[in-house]
Amino acid sequence: MQGVENNGFIKTIREFINDNFLFGKNEDLQEDTSFLESGIIDSTGILELIAFLEEKYGITVDDEEIVPENLDSLKNLGAFLERKLAG
Repeated sequence: MQGVENNGFIKTIREFINDNFLFGKNEDLQEDTSFLESGIIDSTGILELIAFLEEKYGITVDDEEIVPENLDSLKNLGAFLERKLAG
């Protein structure tokens, strides 16, 4: 079960993706939709997303953490942020 923090992360990330990659089309982005497979975000976009996360949450995403298991869906990103911020 997702925590309250995770839901907040997902809401913020969904808004960022909607504004920067979907350009306000307000598509119903599901929590488990793959950004790469669906064509929502490409590899350059992932770098933009990482820069946003690092600035917004004061984290550093290490090179070895840039994998689909961490970054390829809202659900994965929410869980990743919970782990990063927990230490």
